[in-house]
Amino acid sequence: MTKIYLDENLSPNIAEGLNILEAPNREGFEVLSIRSVFGRGTPDEEWIPKVGQENAVVITQDINIHKNHCQRSLYRQHNVGVFFVSPPSKTGYQYWEMVEQIIKRWRDIKKHCKSQRPFAFRCTSRSTDFERL
Repeated sequence: MTKIYLDENLSPNIAEGLNILEAPNREGFEVLSIRSVFGRGTPDEEWIPKVGQENAVVITQDINIHKNHCQRSLYRQHNVGVFFVSPPSKTGYQYWEMVEQIIKRWRDIKKHCKSQRPFAFRCTSRSTDFERL
């Protein structure tokens, strides 16, 4: 079972909806919310090692996880795969914009989940595919 966590900057409702939509496929993917599993406001330094222990991946808007040397080292050390969905502005995507971005890229996300960890991929609102960071 591959666990895919949505970071706190994404609605837990999106995680619940994706998990429901993915279940009939029986392809071994479970979608969870970091906020729901680890609690609201849990620092990245606490959840990243736990996600790594589960051999899971994360979808986030927070590119600072990659830009910050300590956090980048942390997700690499714990073999976490990270998908950065970069919004077109600093305020981030609105709810339905994020739903659209994730749904549009869902097959690619599942395909890239099979990549050797750690990994980091990024996409923007204008990109057609993920780029490796």
